[in-house]
Amino acid sequence: MTTEDAPAVEEPRKGPRTEFEELLRTTEELDTPDGYKAELIRGKIVVSPWSRPFYKRHMRSLRLQLAPHVPEGHDADTSPFLFSFPTSERAYGPDLHVADLKAFVGDARHVDGAALSLVAELTSVSTRDVDWQEKLEVYGRHVPVYLVLDMQTEEITAFWDPSDHGYLARMTVPFGKPLPIPAPFGFELETTDFVDEPEEDQEETAE
Repeated sequence: MTTEDAPAVEEPRKGPRTEFEELLRTTEELDTPDGYKAELIRGKIVVSPWSRPFYKRHMRSLRLQLAPHVPEGHDADTSPFLFSFPTSERAYGPDLHVADLKAFVGDARHVDGAALSLVAELTSVSTRDVDWQEKLEVYGRHVPVYLVLDMQTEEITAFWDPSDHGYLARMTVPFGKPLPIPAPFGFELETTDFVDEPEEDQEETAE
């Protein structure tokens, strides 16, 4: 039997787990209540609710528009998966992600953040600062495209061209205006579905 034919042998772990690895393991194994997610933010485990039902329309529109344009072998989804960024010692569960399906193997309870080609976060009053600051900083070093749907200002921003110092390019448009989504996607995102429909005039309805 040649060396190439020999079965792979798992190397024994050398040394104790790092503080990040211990926190990540605890985050993975945390039994959160239904409707809540656990993330590793600023060296602390933070439990927060998943998106409100009101956000469903936005997330569905994003997923359906992104799906035809994802890189080969990638998939757009809103399922609750935890993505880890070891060099930044963070782990997030984005509202929407596009990632390489090959990364979803084995029995690990988190996915390597390197598999991501796009993430999207929908802000809430409680998470807005994290989405615009901490996550922007971390995603800006690792993920090709980051979309922030600011639900308070009703604007969407695309960040792209990540670097060691964060994203080098960005564009913001109000809900209702098209937004160009850069490579590796290369299409124009329609955001008309993000605009709340005006309530019908009660007097006209009465007639």
